[in-house]
Amino acid sequence: MTQTQTQAKTKTRRKPLALLAAALLAVAGAFATGAVATAADCPSGEFCTWEHANFDGQRANWSGDDGWWESWIADTDSSWANHGISGPGVKDHVIVYEDAWQGGAATLCLTPGQEVGYNGVANDRGDSHTWAMSC
Repeated sequence: MTQTQTQAKTKTRRKPLALLAAALLAVAGAFATGAVATAADCPSGEFCTWEHANFDGQRANWSGDDGWWESWIADTDSSWANHGISGPGVKDHVIVYEDAWQGGAATLCLTPGQEVGYNGVANDRGDSHTWAMSC
């Protein structure tokens, strides 16, 4: 077999591998795109919490501080999203507290744009929250 024939045969063998690699990358890209579509449904400028994990169930949302959450969401919060607006000098972090009037321990602190589908430590513990400059 000549050198030209050997090179042609090697290229022919590599082609299916290249096609397989391209197909795997396309599938991986589809999965990555699907993950973005499950983002929390929380209005811009608001902090939201849901009664169930993964942003499911009834949602409560606020644009400011709340020292005493309504009874249906207090101690039943299981997922959270901070869709607050950021800017110089803007309180854009949200701190969730285990007691009313921002008392007790902080159960969770969310940075701007952060969404938490579930957190075992913070689950069913929130009673109030405040917007802050940092965590």
